[in-house]
Amino acid sequence: MRFITVRELRLRGGDLWRLLREGEEAILTVNGKPVAFLAGIDEGRVEEVIRALRRAKAQAAVSSMRETAARRGLGRITQEEIEAEIRAARRERRG
Repeated sequence: MRFITVRELRLRGGDLWRLLREGEEAILTVNGKPVAFLAGIDEGRVEEVIRALRRAKAQAAVSSMRETAARRGLGRITQEEIEAEIRAARRERRG
């Protein structure tokens, strides 16, 4: 896995596109922080790849929420407590 800066992308973009076509993957960084994952895909599989990436992101988010809930001791709350939390969040959004 390569890490590539935005500056490198501008200066050597052709090299990166070639590597992506060859199956390489890269992480794009801005100021040393990762901002994007780049991977080559076949033209006929674009929708399939997008669905798979979205599914993976959703699964990672759920795992993170479960870990956070377990750390906070919220892993065993009742349905009534869940509904109360939802009502409180909705009230807070309304201002």
